[in-house]
Amino acid sequence: MDYEIIIAGGGMVGAALACLLAQAGKQVAVLEANQPLAFSVDDPFDNRVSALSRASQRLMEQAGAWSAVLAMRAAPYEAMQVWDATGSGWIRFEAADLGEPDLGHIVENRVLQLALLESLQSYPNLELLCPARLSHFELTKKQIQVTLADGRNLTAQLLIGADGAQSAVRRLAALPYELLDYAQKALVCTAYTALPHAATAWQRFLPTGPVAFLPLPDPNACSIVWTLPADQADAVLSWDEARFQRELGQALDFRLGEIIRIGERAAFALRGLHAQSYVCERVALLGDAAHTIHPLAGQGVNLGFRDAETLAKLILANETPDDGSLKLLRRYERARRGDNVLTQKVMEGFSLLFSNTLTPWKLLRNTGLTTVNQLPLLKYQLARRAMGL
Repeated sequence: MDYEIIIAGGGMVGAALACLLAQAGKQVAVLEANQPLAFSVDDPFDNRVSALSRASQRLMEQAGAWSAVLAMRAAPYEAMQVWDATGSGWIRFEAADLGEPDLGHIVENRVLQLALLESLQSYPNLELLCPARLSHFELTKKQIQVTLADGRNLTAQLLIGADGAQSAVRRLAALPYELLDYAQKALVCTAYTALPHAATAWQRFLPTGPVAFLPLPDPNACSIVWTLPADQADAVLSWDEARFQRELGQALDFRLGEIIRIGERAAFALRGLHAQSYVCERVALLGDAAHTIHPLAGQGVNLGFRDAETLAKLILANETPDDGSLKLLRRYERARRGDNVLTQKVMEGFSLLFSNTLTPWKLLRNTGLTTVNQLPLLKYQLARRAMGL
């Protein structure tokens, strides 16, 4: 079958891009390997969540999916507090100081994907192929021919890889990438605390790595991201529930009181990936297929959404009949690479700075946090940048 654009990956970023393109009348096919589980209000909270910026919320609104997110569940957070476990440095951001109702929303990734896939169904010019897996592709003079694992053949002007860190599109296009193993794992779970989270995202920097308590719709429930050295994370994962709850509460200095109970625990390795090129002839990468970052501030999906918004704008402003032209794709890469590289390096730098136990580094970070906290204008600018405003 013939399309204008094929998107490999119907996750959050790929589905958002598909909605933006379909709204403008583009003939789009989305290839997704797995249908996410349907949502029920009785479901336990998922372990994988995103800290959605205000800019990303606007994109979800533009994609026609935000109302569906709110109909399921999302938690606005009105403040963020960050502090160093080895010193006195701390900083707090509050939406009220910015004249905003909130700093963003904590949303389960499955909820975001389901809302976007629901929006996809409203476009007759958009076809969701699920389950579908990319097998290989071939370039012709003015098109790209995609073959699926079940033997079906599709053609388009452009193939977009939004298929995650293990991207098949990136591999088949032989686009080189750099990989950095952080030698850390993120331990994730849902924790129920004795004290309410007060719509605040809490993050404490420990010598072993940061621990974050991200507020969920239940006032006493938080999504936990606890970064630890890989070998230590494996040991922590094996602790019995009572010990885990006690140590987790201690990790946040019991700011939310004792941990009453926890959900299912999981851990995943942390690696930084960056494609040396996002594009080649009739192929473009975006989201985790192009870059992954340290989950320090939950910025991964926000970067991916910025990729999607930029690529959609360039395609829709294209005055030529060829949406897969290398000239257009290189404009997308130039527009996004700098922001992605900067964010990746800043997150890595923060991780290194706060894990260093040498006295000069402790003084630097504590002085830095305290100084920024006392400079309202600088704090205001930092907060608005993080919100994408």
